[in-house]
Amino acid sequence: MEFRIDKEVFLKSLQKIQGIVEKRTSMPILSNVMLEATDSALHVTATDLEVGMKSSYPAEVATPGKITVGAKKLYEIVKELPNQVIIFTTKDNDWVEIKCGKVQFNIVGLSPEEFPYFPAVKEENLFEIESSLLKGMIEKTSFAICNDETKYNLNGLFTKVETTEGGDQNLKMVATDGHRLSIAKGTFKGNAGPELSKGVILPKKGIYEMKKITDEESGGTLMFGFMDNSAVIKRGDSYMVMRLVDGEFPDYNRVVPVANNRIITINKEVFTHSVRRMAILSSEKFKGIMLEISNTGIKISSSNPELGDAMEEIDVTYDGEPFAVRFNARYLLDVLAVTDTDCIEMKFKDELSPSIIVPEKSDSFLAVIMPMRL
Repeated sequence: MEFRIDKEVFLKSLQKIQGIVEKRTSMPILSNVMLEATDSALHVTATDLEVGMKSSYPAEVATPGKITVGAKKLYEIVKELPNQVIIFTTKDNDWVEIKCGKVQFNIVGLSPEEFPYFPAVKEENLFEIESSLLKGMIEKTSFAICNDETKYNLNGLFTKVETTEGGDQNLKMVATDGHRLSIAKGTFKGNAGPELSKGVILPKKGIYEMKKITDEESGGTLMFGFMDNSAVIKRGDSYMVMRLVDGEFPDYNRVVPVANNRIITINKEVFTHSVRRMAILSSEKFKGIMLEISNTGIKISSSNPELGDAMEEIDVTYDGEPFAVRFNARYLLDVLAVTDTDCIEMKFKDELSPSIIVPEKSDSFLAVIMPMRL
């Protein structure tokens, strides 16, 4: 196999798959990237058996063929090459020669025969979805994905299309780690198909890779669909396939409290800075901050016997009985970071019941946070 390719194009193609290739693996082939040269294009494929990506790039192909090479090392080599055309050639015994200007590398590859099969995607099974919608919903929910590998059914985003009484369709994404819950929704146009109508769990790693695809360019649409227990995303000349998490997602509607009638309205920016200041004194052991709420305002404080204490008062709109509640500061900051209105509403029942945070006058996002014991 021999092809010539522009350095920037090759670098971009290898950068795109760095998050997918398996770093620690019992199968060395999963640390490799498959390079396949056909008549006029280079196809770059990577997979860890859970998430896979295949993209096509323009290249001048002298001899078609395929080879797999260590993805990280190849990326490091290409990154440091001069800005000239790269000539890539395969030799006997799966060796590879990379030439660029006066630089030459010879590196060892692995036979492409061992590389896992990448499914052929049928485009007629895919539907269009707005890239910005997906991006916003992933941002609003992914922080609450569970990182405990034993709770595998929580290691992803539950994604579902629901039809309202008026006949409109809403795309919903939900994440929870047992301490907090995040729900985002947006208007969905098109035919959802049986998978999204029932609901699927998209894996955590696939979600982060999908977010990168939506970050690449603002606006526009993606193609999205399902096949063989996997979700498929297509954008331009790139396909990404991710295996769905096999498990039942808990009934999140039962977790959302309905009797939270103590409602405070608070300026998001002011509240965020205050929580950040109070969090400076928190540690692994003393990570809670206290909110003492009354109709004169909120007193926010944190206390750490090893470091000291801090207190601040801010104005809020509230006309109920005074009460106090303690939260993990990190959980509050995660929610505040993804809320895009000037003010938020916090809804409480009592000191120990889950609290709700929503953007003011918007139903596109809802977070539930468990308080800490006082």
